[in-house]
Amino acid sequence: MSVASQPPNPLQISTARDLPSFSAAVSDSFVPLRVTSDRAERFRGVIRQAAVDEVHVDEVRATGHVVERTPELIHRGDRPYFKLSLMLAGTGMLIQDGREAALRPGDLAVYDTNRPYTLVFDEEFRTMVVMFPQRLLELPADAVGQLTAVRIAGDAGLGTLVVPYLTQLAGNLEQLSGSTGVRLTQSALDLVTTLFARELDLDRTAADPHQALMQRIRAHIDEHLASSELGPASIAAAHFISTRHLHGLFQAQGTTVSTWIRTRRLERCRRDLMNPAYADRSVAAIAARWGFVDAAHFSRAFKAHYGHAPSEVRAGS
Repeated sequence: MSVASQPPNPLQISTARDLPSFSAAVSDSFVPLRVTSDRAERFRGVIRQAAVDEVHVDEVRATGHVVERTPELIHRGDRPYFKLSLMLAGTGMLIQDGREAALRPGDLAVYDTNRPYTLVFDEEFRTMVVMFPQRLLELPADAVGQLTAVRIAGDAGLGTLVVPYLTQLAGNLEQLSGSTGVRLTQSALDLVTTLFARELDLDRTAADPHQALMQRIRAHIDEHLASSELGPASIAAAHFISTRHLHGLFQAQGTTVSTWIRTRRLERCRRDLMNPAYADRSVAAIAARWGFVDAAHFSRAFKAHYGHAPSEVRAGS
């Protein structure tokens, strides 16, 4: 599909002049949430949202209120997401995992929708929220859990690079359409991954040889995704460990070697299917490019993972 036939602007705007309307819009835009306010009669709010692939990018403006993600709401079975918040105006308080983060303009914070959290906004504010499936962040979820409700300053370190990009994204949501939107949001996730890795000090892994080894293994897998020879035996041999040890490392992360490889390949295929630059390549050719030698097997795996066929992704690109 050519760039000229891109789908219309995905931007959606919800304007609420009362608390019930805003509460419904918030739950529709993110995950089920409880919204309360001690000044409900004067409440007003606006949500601007662009849904790009599996990533939701929102700008929220509202008067003071409290948002709660309760155990009862979590038990409804939503997929696990991370939400990254960037305060643009006003102040807020994020509470999760026994920690509290007081947020001012330019501050970042991350929270996990699979665990209870509370957001408190005393006065009128404006914030950007990026919500994405946890698997899209190329870091262990338990490691990111160490950062929930931790203030990350936008005026120091890598924050000085990440915050301006996210701020521009929030101000230009109408640009997040088609393959352009996919690339822009992927760049945002790459920046966020780098920022979190720095905050977690994952670059300094000498004290944790298992973590260092897993980082090398993941990098090796990404470098060799196109190879049909990629598998536990070749990975273990490349890192001078037994296949039993390799399987144990992945089991400790709550997954398997084959699942990790298949998921990474499917993600690359999905990105290529949505890219107009590869519109002249068949679905089978794209699958083969990332190590799927059996086109029928690829189609089944893709549909099982994403809920729709590869051809539907291309048709919607």
